[in-house]
Amino acid sequence: MDKIKILWADDEIALLKPHILFLDGKGYETLTALSGDEAVDIVKEDKNISAVLLDENMPGLTGLETLLKIKQVNSDLPVIMITKSEEEHIMDDAIGGKIADYLIKPVNPNQILLSLKKALDNKRLVSEKTNTDYRKEFGQIGMSINDNLTWEEWAELYKKIIYWELEMDKLQDKSMLDVLKMQKSDANTQFFKFVEKNYVNWLNGKNPNPPVMSHTLIKNKFLQELSSNEPVFFILIDNLRFDQWKTIQPLLQNYYKTESEETFFSILPTATQYARNAIFSGLLPSEIEKRFPDLWLNDEDEGGKNLHEEAFMQAQLKRLGKDVKMSYTKITNFTAGKKLSDNINNLLQNKLNIIVYNFVDMLSHARTEMEVIRELAENEPAYRSITYSWFEHSPLFDIIKQLSAKKIKIVITTDHGTVHVKEPTKILGDKNVNSNLRYKQGKALEYTPKEVFEVKNPADAFLPKQHPSSRFVFAREDRFFAYPNNFNHYVNYYRNTFQHGGISLEEMIIPYVVLSAK
Repeated sequence: MDKIKILWADDEIALLKPHILFLDGKGYETLTALSGDEAVDIVKEDKNISAVLLDENMPGLTGLETLLKIKQVNSDLPVIMITKSEEEHIMDDAIGGKIADYLIKPVNPNQILLSLKKALDNKRLVSEKTNTDYRKEFGQIGMSINDNLTWEEWAELYKKIIYWELEMDKLQDKSMLDVLKMQKSDANTQFFKFVEKNYVNWLNGKNPNPPVMSHTLIKNKFLQELSSNEPVFFILIDNLRFDQWKTIQPLLQNYYKTESEETFFSILPTATQYARNAIFSGLLPSEIEKRFPDLWLNDEDEGGKNLHEEAFMQAQLKRLGKDVKMSYTKITNFTAGKKLSDNINNLLQNKLNIIVYNFVDMLSHARTEMEVIRELAENEPAYRSITYSWFEHSPLFDIIKQLSAKKIKIVITTDHGTVHVKEPTKILGDKNVNSNLRYKQGKALEYTPKEVFEVKNPADAFLPKQHPSSRFVFAREDRFFAYPNNFNHYVNYYRNTFQHGGISLEEMIIPYVVLSAK
């Protein structure tokens, strides 16, 4: 096997001969330099150097000056600084110069070896350890999937699967990824059966311990945040899955600490019109229709379906006995977000400020409409990556940073998630059937019952009944509805897109996070 070539720059290199011989025995070929200038020249000439060991105190260029010049030649080359000095400013400058490690003389050979392994083998070693750890947990997860799990256990199992997905995103070695995908698919199969068995009972009070769901979120979770005298921001990022939350969470760690990170269950359909209206009203869809007949619109009705969230929330707070000064802002584009960021101080006089941010929802729909987005978000890791990039450069992140400086508590949540759809389910319906790919409602639906969750009587699931023979059906796992007419074209267009409205872990188990400013 070829030796790994490294460069060691030290004006007393002759004294380090034993260390060099030790490294030679460990598979390293060590080039030497007596000065910073010589080290920079070698790095320029030899493109096969994998790492540099650099003394800080040398005649001519100092170690820090040499570090800068080496990074200008090759910014990715790992540099390990070695020095007699323990002065903090030197450490700070070295770390600021993006060193791989910092060692204080005298150093022993094993210290050098460990630093080189960290710098050069870190990704490989992490990959091996992560894959090994997942293999150990694979059996335990598999047994859990087939147990008779409670909703609490399903939420924890889903979090565990997301943890492993995010860990594998970081790895070069993806050898266990297909196994994880298979296990997640098995989990979704069993989760569908779990929801099919329990969903109607949850809504009708026939289960003594139902999960917190869309319509009980404000009452059972958020209400306690209004008990203090300080203002609170309730930020609902539409369509934010739990894995997307975990992806953007590191961006917030310098500004906020996490007081609690929980999940709740979206109602069905896992679609904005139903789930978000349920959150703000504290009611299920048929209850909203009955209580607010002038504000609720059904699938077949013309017009916007989420235009009255502020009125719903005000009515809910009044029912709950909370008389608070409130603002409501819905952001649907960058310009509106920037305007809110520029004027955020105007909201601080309110006890409660609600911000609904629609970008992630627009992204998921654009995924099926725009070829550029289709290529950018072609799979789960890419979808997470584009969410991270959007959030990092969004006005919403600017708003959250401003609020942290003013020590404002925030809640981040969502209305539903999305699932990466792959398999079509054939369905027939008349011209009035809704267009959503993950749920259908209508009076003349034809489908294979075992491939869907049927709600033959919408009232059982507190859903509006537009016609005497209306029913709802929900797609399971990673399936999407397709009509037999022009079937292949339709399937090819929508397969591997991100959709919502049906039953999956990704759509139903969603984040509710309380953050307090650092």
